[in-house]
Amino acid sequence: MSFQPLGYRILVERSEEPTATASGIIIPDNAKEKPLDGKVIAVSKAVAEKGEIAVGDIVVFGKYAGTEVVIDAKTFVVLNNSEKNDDILGIRK
Repeated sequence: MSFQPLGYRILVERSEEPTATASGIIIPDNAKEKPLDGKVIAVSKAVAEKGEIAVGDIVVFGKYAGTEVVIDAKTFVVLNNSEKNDDILGIRK
């Protein structure tokens, strides 16, 4: 994959959607909600210089945050990490 985010953006791969509940009930595709967290795949130079977020971190973001992009038949989310418009709510440890 070749994608370099620009500005204050990061590229995130969403976490896997659960296919069943904890009690074993299977969730149909039309009832699933997209996960609100994911693994950082790439960061822009500006984000790397800030040092808050690095490749491999698991970030949490808002339900309507970011822009979905398809790269090599996989869907990713591009999130903004600027001081004025921050799509990222936090980093899971």
